[in-house]
Amino acid sequence: MDYKGFFSFAAVLLTFVGFFPYIRDILHNRVRPHVFSWVIWGTTTCVIFFAQLQGGGGLGAWPIGISALITLYVTILAFQKKGDLSITRLDWFFLLSALASLPLWFLTANPLWAVLLLTFIDLLGFGPTFRKSYAFPYEEQPGFFAIFMLRNLLVVAALEHYSWTTVTFPAAVAVVCLALIIMILLRRSVVMPPEYKSRG
Repeated sequence: MDYKGFFSFAAVLLTFVGFFPYIRDILHNRVRPHVFSWVIWGTTTCVIFFAQLQGGGGLGAWPIGISALITLYVTILAFQKKGDLSITRLDWFFLLSALASLPLWFLTANPLWAVLLLTFIDLLGFGPTFRKSYAFPYEEQPGFFAIFMLRNLLVVAALEHYSWTTVTFPAAVAVVCLALIIMILLRRSVVMPPEYKSRG
């Protein structure tokens, strides 16, 4: 196995390592994913997988494809009353902006423009999760996003062809995952855990 195959295998492995405890925590009501974020992520990740394949991503695209399938499963769990269904006007803005932008990628035959647009839409999906995590920093697991930050860096390393088309999405998601982790940890430093609030 060459190093590209190794990085791709490691990225797939990290996808399962990250999702398994996250899904377990959803099923045990310890994590409440925001339903709008996961609708956006499930949709865009599927499309980006095919755009990366078209752009020559090769082995590096497959972790994104596997992640897309699992993301759709988390979306289903979020809809089945396991997720955060408290919807604000700002959440509606993020969702409607993403859905309104999604058809635009069909208007270009250029995979780069599709990926740039879909990456922007995917990043909009972080909006509801950022808002919810700011208010309730203990309802998301920073370790989950740390694993996916590392996974996306491995995806970049595994790509068989480097271009804006293949690199933009995983690199951008890695950066935003890091920002979300920092925000959650900063908020946890000033917000008491729920069990302490209930005692007071």
